[in-house]
Amino acid sequence: MRRFIPIGLVLVVSAAAAAQDTNAVESYASRCGAVVSASDRGGWAPLPRGDVFCPLIADPKGMHSSVSYQRGREKDLANDIAAVAIADQFGFFRTGSGRTDNAVQLGVAGAVFAQFDIGTASYDLLNADYLIALPLTFRAGWLSGRFRVYHQSSHLGDELLLRPNPPKRENLSFESLDGLLSADVGPLRIYGGGEEFFGRDSSDLPNFLIHSGAELRPRAAVRFGTLGLARLVAAVDVKNVNDTTVWRTGVSARAGFEISRPREGAVNGRRWGLYAQYYTGPSPYGQFLRNDVRLVGLGFDFSM
Repeated sequence: MRRFIPIGLVLVVSAAAAAQDTNAVESYASRCGAVVSASDRGGWAPLPRGDVFCPLIADPKGMHSSVSYQRGREKDLANDIAAVAIADQFGFFRTGSGRTDNAVQLGVAGAVFAQFDIGTASYDLLNADYLIALPLTFRAGWLSGRFRVYHQSSHLGDELLLRPNPPKRENLSFESLDGLLSADVGPLRIYGGGEEFFGRDSSDLPNFLIHSGAELRPRAAVRFGTLGLARLVAAVDVKNVNDTTVWRTGVSARAGFEISRPREGAVNGRRWGLYAQYYTGPSPYGQFLRNDVRLVGLGFDFSM
């Protein structure tokens, strides 16, 4: 596939994961929850929990569950929007080092992203995006990556279609080959890659995008006894979409705090966070992707 790292190089880098060394206590991976539990370290681990690739904080289609309020514009989408995402990942196997968080993992992931117009009496469903993916992830010290193939389909809400002047409905679905590499630099994480779309319905959907971003997770944190560990985080995510004849740019920014366990046990704990959100660019919500939107809001994210 053009524009992507050759498959052979990916396999070489992935295979090298088990040979690298990292300090799990001080690593960025430990701060984002992408550590390997003690029971899963070394050799072959079937049905592991979690992942070795940190979830993307600011990606509107990041694989984490969330509930958020967004303020938009009526002419773009709606004035008051409740955006809900339910996402989870199931690992088939993980293989890696016995002493570090370095590993290679294969699994399946699924998500539903739905938006509701809460300015209406019945909280009309605007759009729902359904995503199913097969992610291959790896970690080798400060370097990590995610390579996946996924399918997405998008559907307008019934209440929206019953309005006097409803938006035009279309069959909208596609498959994507998606690749990201991520580098940890102290408290900073930077990542970049892209997607190539195929099986597009309709055929005039974008065919390629460039994906990049950065996240800040300082080491400093506040501990609330045995209740949790709070850390300030900030992130920006940028997608440059090749939309047939023109490039369109979507920028998503989030800042807030993340709560985790004060100390991880034999099995990694769950996390939650509260973030201020800002987005500008082509709508990240399927059936409205040809609209340019500007959204501000507040969101609650959590891991399943």
